[in-house]
Formats: sequence, structure tokens, C-alpha cells
Amino acid sequence: MRAPLEQFPGAQRAMFRKYHIGGCSSCGFSLDETLAGVCARNENVDVEEAIEHIMTSDAAERAMQIEPRELQEKVAAGEKINLLDVRTREEFDTVKLPGAEFFTQELMQEIISQWSRADLVVIYDHQGVRSMDAAAYFQGHGFTDVKSLRGGIDAYSAEVDSSLPRYHLEQS
Repeated sequence: MRAPLEQFPGAQRAMFRKYHIGGCSSCGFSLDETLAGVCARNENVDVEEAIEHIMTSDAAERAMQIEPRELQEKVAAGEKINLLDVRTREEFDTVKLPGAEFFTQELMQEIISQWSRADLVVIYDHQGVRSMDAAAYFQGHGFTDVKSLRGGIDAYSAEVDSSLPRYHLEQS
């Protein structure tokens, strides 16, 4: 599974969404397993169908992303952007994009009940993983212009604004 996940970062999310594979300990897989092996031990999912689903999902996920430079251009042009930070409070307090709001349960309720579903919403995290899930959540609730910042604040700092400090999270 290592190769499919490297080529298609959202492959695990796609496999879980359609086949309930890879999302928890009972349906998980090892990076050393092959896609064919994972499919075989999970109700003999057709490998070609799984590959097609992964590729289709990858295209959909790429469409949900905004590049760091594109976000910078929109901000510089004065476009209305609702910028949501879904990292921890400590990360937000350490470094954030200008104009970003820290995502809380209270803010989520406000967004769902009061925000226009047509306005651009850009969601970011540290490296662009959790923000994809959040973007999909809001799309599922009818938001038509919601994006995840590709690579998160880390990519934004590396590619657009090097004055934003970069950091690494310790894995526990």
C-alpha cells in the first residue's frame, strides 16, 4: 500500500469511504501489503474497481485544494475569503495566516447556521491532511466553494511567506 498512498495521498480515505477499508484497527492495513492483498482479504473487492475509485477520488480531492500561491493572490486581490484554521489552539497561537479564524465547535455552529454557502471558505491545518476532511464535511453540508490549502500552513510558509515560522510536531 506504500506505493498507492505515495502516488495518491487520499487513497486510504477513498478506500474507507467506499469499502470501509483502512479507517480503523479492524479494517486497517500495513504499508507493506499490496492493494491486491488488501482487496482480497476485504470481501474480494475488485482490484481494478478499487484503482478506478482511488483515481477518481484523487481527482476530486485535487479539485478541493487551493495552492498556497493561489490563496496569496486571492488575498492580495482583496477577495472575500473565510479562512479557517483547524489546528490545535497552541499551533494557532504560535503561527497563523493573517485573517484566519480558529475553528471551534461554536464557530462550526455559526458557520452551518449563518454563513453563506456560496462564499469561498479556505481551510488549513499543518500539512493539509485534516483540512481535507474538514473541507469534505462542509461540502457535504452544501458549501459550494470550500477548499483545503494544499500542504497546509507549512507549504504556505515554504512557498509564499517565509516570515511564518515552520515547525514539526512530535509523534507520540
